[in-house]
Amino acid sequence: MTNGANTTHSLPIVIRKPVVLVGLMGAGKSTIGRRLAGALDLPFIDADQEIVEAAGCSIADIFEAYGEAIFRDLEQRVLLRLLSGNPCILATGGGAFINPQIRKIIKEKSISIWLKADLNILLERVSRRDTRPLLKTGDKGSILSRLMEERYPIYAEADITIDSNAGLHETVVESVVRELHTLIKQGQ
Repeated sequence: MTNGANTTHSLPIVIRKPVVLVGLMGAGKSTIGRRLAGALDLPFIDADQEIVEAAGCSIADIFEAYGEAIFRDLEQRVLLRLLSGNPCILATGGGAFINPQIRKIIKEKSISIWLKADLNILLERVSRRDTRPLLKTGDKGSILSRLMEERYPIYAEADITIDSNAGLHETVVESVVRELHTLIKQGQ
């Protein structure tokens, strides 16, 4: 399968497995993921949306009614199904890659990309909507800072790290395409 033309390199990229975007909430996984899917002519899948469809209710409702442990179990089952499918761009929830079992499957079945952003950028982005269950329990900046400390060392295990700070989305997508091209050329 040959994926769409890309402006960074003269040859198109051939993606043979899912490309999984990981990172904290607000890093741009969904926004960049949609644009990346368009650039590579692949389907875009938002894992959180797939979880909502599987559960028949919102993520906030799952957290409130059943707790985070039940949400993480459902997330794992949905991601296992999605990672067994065709090549796509898959945006995961911020906690998915932290789960050792999910991380192992992502490493085996996909190319993982960490969209990394600074605290101020994340805070500005997540403050636009009040739909993040983990941010409803206190100061958003403190919670994000704690999550960065806990999760950034784990996100660093991704195959590719991309700076997702302020700037044009197209610039971030071009960086991802360039890094994917390099990784695929190396035989990933």
